[in-house]
Amino acid sequence: MAPLDEATLLTLRHHPERVTSWGDNRGFGLTIGRELSLLVLPNHRGTGLGKRLLREAPAGPLTAWSHGDHPAAAALAASHGWRRARELWVMRRPTAGLPPLAAAPDGVELRAFRPDGSVDADELLRVNAAAFADHPEQGALDHDGLAERMAEPWFDADGLIEAWDASTGPAAGRLLGFHWTKRHSADLGEVYVVGIDPDAQGRGLGKLLTLAGLHHLAEAGVREIHLYVEADNEPAVRLYSGLGFTHARADTHVQYARD
Repeated sequence: MAPLDEATLLTLRHHPERVTSWGDNRGFGLTIGRELSLLVLPNHRGTGLGKRLLREAPAGPLTAWSHGDHPAAAALAASHGWRRARELWVMRRPTAGLPPLAAAPDGVELRAFRPDGSVDADELLRVNAAAFADHPEQGALDHDGLAERMAEPWFDADGLIEAWDASTGPAAGRLLGFHWTKRHSADLGEVYVVGIDPDAQGRGLGKLLTLAGLHHLAEAGVREIHLYVEADNEPAVRLYSGLGFTHARADTHVQYARD
């Protein structure tokens, strides 16, 4: 697993002024807002460097992710008064044997994101904010964050699949949900984000959009697809499990918090 997550790497690249860092070429700590990252090179682990870097972290409430449920990280956190706050699962499945993709229901149009107009971006951010209102990271996505991700080499507008209301009712012309896929390599793809407008939930759009994205990745030649999901998000885990995704214990990220 990568030692730094995507949000941290994007901030380092685009907003270095938001980053506070300390350490040397053996390892370092950094904070972005109230989120801490620690990295120690493998040949310097077990020397107490992680403890020293942690003691130099700013005072006050902080959160930190362990990218993997590592016993050493758990011991370090516990010895300094940090608690286990969240678990993020990685779930995986091969593209072989995907369930068939059903037709969209009446009044719903599936199409790719249109990056040249403001309507798609505005609607995407609206639905994302509503769908992830209680999510501390994803729900904060704004126009700048969207533009930064669209500038990444992996971005593919055809892989950002949207469900639009094509009826003649009061919601006509509104985005109902989206599935943003990500292709890491020729063989590996990701269910990057699936967001459904709360007003459109209960219509099967989550499953429809997820399958549409899986088929898009499979048609691109990807052999395996993974996704990240909060371990306690039972409806999402149930949806993904029903689509053939499985979770191995080693594929768990843990967030620790210091109050």
